[in-house]
Amino acid sequence: MTIATGATWAIAGLSTAGVITRPMRWPEWIWAVTGALLLLGLGLMPVQAAAGAVAKGLDVYLFLIGMMLLSEAARENGVFDWVAATAVNSAGQSTSRLFLLVYATGVIVTTFISNDATAVVLTPAVFAVAKRAKAEPLPLLFACALVANAASFVLPISNPANLVLYGGHMPPLGQWMGSFALPSLASIVVTFAVLRVVERRRLSGQCGGKVDRPRLSTGGKAAFSAIGLTAILLLAMSALDRPLGLPTAIAGIATALGVSALARRSPVSLVRSVSWGVLPLVAGLFVLVEALDRTGVIDMVAEAIRHAAREPTRAAAVSGTILAFASNLMNNLPAGLVASTAIAQAAPPRIVTDGLLIGVDLGPNLSVTGSLATILWLQAIRREGEDVTFVAFLKVGSVAMPLALLAALGTRLLIG
Repeated sequence: MTIATGATWAIAGLSTAGVITRPMRWPEWIWAVTGALLLLGLGLMPVQAAAGAVAKGLDVYLFLIGMMLLSEAARENGVFDWVAATAVNSAGQSTSRLFLLVYATGVIVTTFISNDATAVVLTPAVFAVAKRAKAEPLPLLFACALVANAASFVLPISNPANLVLYGGHMPPLGQWMGSFALPSLASIVVTFAVLRVVERRRLSGQCGGKVDRPRLSTGGKAAFSAIGLTAILLLAMSALDRPLGLPTAIAGIATALGVSALARRSPVSLVRSVSWGVLPLVAGLFVLVEALDRTGVIDMVAEAIRHAAREPTRAAAVSGTILAFASNLMNNLPAGLVASTAIAQAAPPRIVTDGLLIGVDLGPNLSVTGSLATILWLQAIRREGEDVTFVAFLKVGSVAMPLALLAALGTRLLIG
């Protein structure tokens, strides 16, 4: 190993650790961008190569911009508060029914808006309504966290990691549904069952019944309709095997402007509320992974996949499981980027790629470090005065994730 290679690995490793642990509570993007700049400053990576790496993520950036604007437009206009209050009122005084309704709402939000929306926007609304309904909030918060990953491969749009793993070139919708419809159903059902059993004591009582449901404003109705129309648009684009980034961005920008006009508010406040740091975070990670690729480490991963793919079924199970656990060591965004680059080089059978996608999407349910969505979820509940330690999450995740992974991978392998 050369000094340059060792330095590159060290910078990539420390930057990824910074993204996961957030020393001094600095935002995640600072660590990824700092790592990328260090690589450039020390001459470990040419500027042209770094620029090319950043450019690879264009479709992902556009997708994230659109989804963040859609989510923020809905949040600012009370859509998620309205949805959460509706779930409480439909549950009556049954805590277990409320849990089911919150989980089902999380499935819908994750499927059609993205897992980040479930973590960032739905979670605070669920917490606030649980308090008003005098329900124990932790089981409902765990439902938001775990369903955000368990339902994140129902559709291509359900998780930005899907675009990352496929390098922006998503399979057609029909092929996607053929591969993932049943495995995602298995993941959702098993995760729900595990949570229901693990949290049975806190779900055994009654909650306080109905809460005041906020009136959905004209802007809220428009945002709600825009989300539905955007989902239909993206499903159509996916069915036509077209990139999802640009139409998502256009839909998000149009929704933000239109909803702000209807509410007679400046769109500036909406734009300021968006967590824009996720864009430099993803760009920085693209650069770090490109640097690793230049050291040959991803070539080794690709060769391992190529060798294992001689037995596709076994390779899908093993590689998907390894990536699921690796996502908790390095977060699923960089893990997905590494896997994406290795897939491009190895060109394995589709079932192997599908196994890797299930691993990168579902694996983060093991720990709070597994995905950006889970990290954002933890930040959201801390702002509300709640907290879940690494160990407390692991106690739930160590049961829920392996069983759901087994069910999802097993179902995908049975499909063939």
